[in-house]
Amino acid sequence: MTTDSSERLYSDDLAQRVETGDRLAPGQRLTKDWPVLTYGGTPVVKTDEWQLSIWGEVEQELTWSYEDLLALGLTRRLNDIHCVTHWSRYDNDWEGVLWSDLIAKVGLKSSALAVMFHSYGGYTTNVPLEDLARDDHAMLGIRHDGKQISSDHGGPVRAVIPSLYFWKSAKWVGGIEFLAQDRPGFWEMYGYHLHGDPWTEERYA
Repeated sequence: MTTDSSERLYSDDLAQRVETGDRLAPGQRLTKDWPVLTYGGTPVVKTDEWQLSIWGEVEQELTWSYEDLLALGLTRRLNDIHCVTHWSRYDNDWEGVLWSDLIAKVGLKSSALAVMFHSYGGYTTNVPLEDLARDDHAMLGIRHDGKQISSDHGGPVRAVIPSLYFWKSAKWVGGIEFLAQDRPGFWEMYGYHLHGDPWTEERYA
């Protein structure tokens, strides 16, 4: 497992916000709790049954087991998260597979512009590839604050994309579809913003 030194746990952008105290996105309130917000039931997936399917604008479709994912190597990141329902939580300690490490194993076609995360239970959400590449904390997370991520919070594997509102950090990820054209996922079809930047309050379309 790879664990970065404490000096590199924060991104440069967040480190500057920590320095200046400008960490709370507009319209947010700070909480120390980690609220559980779920539409529908909570899938319970055991690690020995979990699989990640990768398809779409890729050179070869892939299916990984939980052990295959761990073999990519784990990295630790510390960041703040901002939920569209107006709560924010500071200093979340994540361990998982960085997006940059995952994408290095996937042969993308030049036509790939976005991804659709597919969750056990049927949830979907879209994220532009540009955002995933720019956010050096984006990962598939398996641990939070030193513990395995519980089913309530999206375990065994969830997306973590702290640069966007937290509905974009899909719980219970079981599939990643690479798209030639961005399209709305579940909440986006019901009026949530296609992008979801908390610093410009992209809450709703």
